[in-house]
Amino acid sequence: MLITKPRDIEGAQSAATRVCHVHEALADYLKPGLTLSEIDAFVAETLTKLDSTSCFYRYRIPGQRPFPSHSCLSLNDCVVHGTHLDVVRPLQEGDVLSIDIGVLHRGWIGDAAWTYGIVDVSDADRQLMAVGVDSLRRGIAAMQPGRPLIDWARAVQDCVEKEAGYSLVRGLGGHGYGKTLHAAPFISNVVPTTPNEWPDAFQIFEAGQLLAVEPMLAAGQHDVTSDVNAWPIRTVDGSMTVHYEADVLITESGPNVLTADMFNLPDLVG
Repeated sequence: MLITKPRDIEGAQSAATRVCHVHEALADYLKPGLTLSEIDAFVAETLTKLDSTSCFYRYRIPGQRPFPSHSCLSLNDCVVHGTHLDVVRPLQEGDVLSIDIGVLHRGWIGDAAWTYGIVDVSDADRQLMAVGVDSLRRGIAAMQPGRPLIDWARAVQDCVEKEAGYSLVRGLGGHGYGKTLHAAPFISNVVPTTPNEWPDAFQIFEAGQLLAVEPMLAAGQHDVTSDVNAWPIRTVDGSMTVHYEADVLITESGPNVLTADMFNLPDLVG
């Protein structure tokens, strides 16, 4: 799906702006003592106030039960797809919580994630978070019209693995979106090592593409696991993870970050 009409661009921007507003509200709300259930209820309430609904709630993929939450709440070693049912204990100082918000507003999707440290986190975790943000910035800068998608992966992988020594989770990545949550192309965060690993790698960025790009970092190894018929994906070695995601419209002059306001979000909350 390529969007070039001003009305469509306005619709995509409006949905993305609402994602930013939810994250801004969360940055003020999050604190120790809150449960994931309370946070998810707050997200649902905020979406209603923004004349929106969650495009995650009750979302289905083949072989999986409907997603039970309004947001993805991924705590510490949970990479993505955490739900409000996964962790019963309240948040505590030192936790690292990645929150992915999916908005449906007047037919358009917005989909972006940020990672928050609760009150204070270790120096190691702060460094992991900083590299996550930097990899997102550098990857977006590489999303130039006429260039191949693999440019994104090269920029992100250089930042995360070659320079910082962290790991990028394999098999997960960004995607096209628009009036549906997930669409082609798939945007890998790592350069493929075999021809069939990422068939879209040399597809070019085209003006009018809406792309949700999302580095997912682990402090330890990149191997992940999930329980059968359960959504959350966790690191096998239990290492800390972070997840950052932005909505980007490719234009003739380069990437337009529709969720740019999220780069002003705080790293530490509470």
